[in-house]
Amino acid sequence: MSAILTITDPNGRVWESGLIPGTTYTLGRAKDNDIVLNDRRVSRKHAHILAMDDRYTLVDGTFENGQLVRSVNRVFVNGLPQLEHVLEQGDIITIGESSLEFRMIKPVAETDSVQAGNKSIPISLLHDISIPPDIPTVEEPAIEQPTTGVNYDDAPLGHTQVLISANEIIGRQSNLSLESAIATPEEVKDLRRKAKILALLFEMSKTLGTVFDLKEIFEKATDLIFRGTPADRVVALLVDEPNGRGNTDLSLHQIAVKTRDESIEKITEKLTVSRTITQKVMREGVALLSQDAKTDEQFFGAESIVSQGVRSTICAPLITESGVHGVVYADRLDPFAAFTPDHLELISAVAAQTALTVETVKAHKRLAREEVARANYSRFMPEYVVKQLLNDPGSFRLGGANQTVTVLFADIRGFTALSERENPERVVSLLNRYFSAMSEIIFAHGGTLDKYIGDGLMAIFGAPTATPEDALNAVKAAVAMQKRLASLNQELLIDGFTPISVGIGLHTGEATIGYVGSNKRSEYTAIGDTVNLASRLESNALGGQVLLSDATAKACGGLLPLTQQQPITVKNRTQAVDLFEVNWQ
Repeated sequence: MSAILTITDPNGRVWESGLIPGTTYTLGRAKDNDIVLNDRRVSRKHAHILAMDDRYTLVDGTFENGQLVRSVNRVFVNGLPQLEHVLEQGDIITIGESSLEFRMIKPVAETDSVQAGNKSIPISLLHDISIPPDIPTVEEPAIEQPTTGVNYDDAPLGHTQVLISANEIIGRQSNLSLESAIATPEEVKDLRRKAKILALLFEMSKTLGTVFDLKEIFEKATDLIFRGTPADRVVALLVDEPNGRGNTDLSLHQIAVKTRDESIEKITEKLTVSRTITQKVMREGVALLSQDAKTDEQFFGAESIVSQGVRSTICAPLITESGVHGVVYADRLDPFAAFTPDHLELISAVAAQTALTVETVKAHKRLAREEVARANYSRFMPEYVVKQLLNDPGSFRLGGANQTVTVLFADIRGFTALSERENPERVVSLLNRYFSAMSEIIFAHGGTLDKYIGDGLMAIFGAPTATPEDALNAVKAAVAMQKRLASLNQELLIDGFTPISVGIGLHTGEATIGYVGSNKRSEYTAIGDTVNLASRLESNALGGQVLLSDATAKACGGLLPLTQQQPITVKNRTQAVDLFEVNWQ
């Protein structure tokens, strides 16, 4: 019974080799093996398979001068090291970084054969086997495929695709043979290629470290792509905000486009960017090389280089941990000089480096906007409210919700007479010093400064986030305000002002909390009977008094020294309001 080995090499290339009974197959890195593994961690003569009847035995090592010489890095079957193993259906063989899957196939009647490598394969197996050409050398690099398998999309993406993961930009580990410190010519050439990429990227990193303009960033990136690849056109496309892999709803906009020279600039003006390619790259987070991509009908009739309908395209994601910021899209228009996988690696590396810079620039801009917003909001709201607004800008919308809050009103007594005696500049100076001191106390106790009303102020405790301690924090803030006023009056006396006194009123209840106003100007505030009653209590408070409603007193849980006052009647209420005064002195 014949068998097949499906082989995946370290570069992600997948191919198959047929096995027929009565034959011994050698496996290794040397070119004279029956199955050549293009893997630097594989020994030159690593293993062999004895195919006898329906029995295929895998042996670690090969015979040299009549003796069995074992490999350096061993042979693994289904994850376990094996010196000798009879292969069964579905066994996974691991040699170095290469993976080989073993499967048996049914015998067939035909006896004709074709030559594949060093062995003769029955022609009847051709419907099951994809016979690769001889293992490509470094001069003719293999077309890389993703480790998850070959992914073809002939119609929109061209006849040949090469995909590499964003995490595999500049090759993998060295793959230098562990048997010898002497590198082969292929290894030297591969290392030189990677050294060139690293040198270009190092130069790019030094340049981009001082650039904070997106267009200038892509100018540097496209220059590097033209130096390292035969690209004729490079287009940079960005999304407004980074999106997760799998989300292609956000539209791309062009941030930069550049051609190699003016002679093809007019031709490239007629070319479009493939939506299919860009969405695939953004959706899967992979870099893509598409050969012989079909052009749109509008290109026929243009110059001969375009009208042939032959294009080689590379598209690489601008990807970071936060998501995909956009893509770099490069075209090669000469049908006789297509892109290679090496060019794909370089453009992917440039895209990755550019993506980090783009993310940094966006972060700087976002932080600058947040700093301005923070400075504006912090004048009226405590820090935790400001953070909530910055983290969830969507919460800034007109409308509100009902919730229980404690509202505080404070007003300077005798301010009208004071303002008549003092000049306006000194009155403004006094108010600024008073409001600054009181606002700090409100914020320190978790309150939100709703507004300044002439010589008075309004604060809310319990919005936007409510806690069981809101009422108690509001009363503690009122007491702290009265105590701070005593020290503030000492400072005002030194500057020639007469002492001032403040009356404070608080009430706890349900109110509508949210943004009120228009789309152009709105303010975060509380509306309802709770606000009106707190204002009425403040108007009944004498200088130095802190008056509470019965609802606020109960919400404090009896933790404060209170004196019950005579109930008062307030406007728009038929029943008298029970009243308490805080004994704060």
